[in-house]
Parts: sequence; C-alpha cells; structure tokens
Amino acid sequence: GVLLYSHLQRKVRSAEALAQKYKQQQEALSAQLQVVYEHRSRLERSLQKERGEHKKTKEDFLVYKLEAQEALNKEKQDSMNRYGALSSQHKILKNQHDDVKKQLLDLQLQHNSLRLEHRKSLESHSQKLAQLQQQRDSEVTNLQDTVFKLREESKLLRKAHLEVHSQLLSAQAQMEEFRQLKEALQKMPGLR
Repeated sequence: GVLLYSHLQRKVRSAEALAQKYKQQQEALSAQLQVVYEHRSRLERSLQKERGEHKKTKEDFLVYKLEAQEALNKEKQDSMNRYGALSSQHKILKNQHDDVKKQLLDLQLQHNSLRLEHRKSLESHSQKLAQLQQQRDSEVTNLQDTVFKLREESKLLRKAHLEVHSQLLSAQAQMEEFRQLKEALQKMPGLR
C-alpha cells in the first residue's frame, strides 16, 4: 500500500508538472496569437490609409483634368476672338493685308504649338497615372498576400491552441483521477 501510495504520488507530481508545461505552452501560444492579431490590425489600417490616398489622388487628377480642359477651352476661345479681330481688321485695313495675314499665320502656329504641348502634357499625366495605378495595384496585391499568409498562420496557431487546450483538459482529468485515488487511499484504515 505504501509503495502504491508513493507510486501514485510520483504519478500525481508528474501529471502536475505536465499540466504546468501545457499551461505555459498555452500562454506562449496565446501571446503569439495576440501579436498576430495586432499585426493584422496594423495591416488593415495601412490598407485603409492606402485606399484613402488612392481616392485623393484620383480626385486630384479629376480636378486637374477639369482645369486643363477649361484652360484649353479658354485658350481656344481667346484664339478665336483674336482671329475674329484680325478678320475685322483685314476688312477695314486693306493696305495692311500682308501684315495681318502674317500675324494670323503666326497665331495659328502658336495655337498648334500650344495644342501640341497640351497633348504632350496630357499624355505625360496619363502615363504617370497609369504608373501610379500599377504601383498601387502591386502594393494592394502584396498586402493581400500578406493578409492571406497571416490568416493561414492564424489558423495554424488556433489549431495548435486547441490541441494544447485538449491536452491540458486531459491532464486535468488525469490529475482529478489521481486526486480521487489519493483520497480513496487516505480513507483506507490500513494506510492510516
């Protein structure tokens, strides 16, 4: 009986040590899971910020496009006004016909040059916008990959957490069994 009692005591101590070890592992896994959750939260905030910046860039580009269109319309209107003035002056001043015709040609060249510059400017801005969109798409893809990896890691950690939890419950059940055996042995009159 004494040997059995000491053997059971050793088993109880072993089970308590094992339960303590499982409890420490569970606490470590919980801390790691908390770090993963915080990292995921930071990534989601970063993604929201990136979306806001993209929206602002898009709005800025639309405003710039509208202003450029208005400037072009104004330039065209100014050119047409000048052309009308020169036509009226041509009708009034016959003797200055050659000079007025030369001025008209100069104005047309200037108008074409301005239109060409405007077209180049629009192409340049379109290329910049495409580059920004490509860069944003790449960053969004990278963030999505990171979020996917973090989710997979979170699943693995949850699975490990559940396994440790079940092992801890099993160890607690064994400890309860040993405790009951110990109480039963203590109640036996022979051992007293």
